[in-house]
Amino acid sequence: MGQPRGGTNRYWSKEEKLRIVKRWLKGEGSMRGIAKEEKITGRMLWGWTQAFEKEGESGLENKRKPGNPLVRFQRRKDLTELELLEYENMKLRIENLRLKKGYTEEEVKAIRQKRSSGKSTKSSKS
Repeated sequence: MGQPRGGTNRYWSKEEKLRIVKRWLKGEGSMRGIAKEEKITGRMLWGWTQAFEKEGESGLENKRKPGNPLVRFQRRKDLTELELLEYENMKLRIENLRLKKGYTEEEVKAIRQKRSSGKSTKSSKS
């Protein structure tokens, strides 16, 4: 039943997930039937149910990680004076956090290069 090509992912709020999971737990139908009615996969319903049983309602909250906040400034050519100050402030905060963790700028560049190359620089011990 997968998603058609070019489709966008649907956002499911915690309340919607909870409503669907409660339908399943109350026995209003089979997992496949409820999933089909709600236009989700059975695997999604099963995962939501497992999270609900393990963590309660908080298990149904979306755990999406925030993206890079600097991107909204880097992609634009003309920035206002306020936006330039915000951008510089964010860069300094990130540098401050890196320094607190003990990373130097060279170490950060090396980590980025290692990630982009996809190769591990660790030596294998036999």
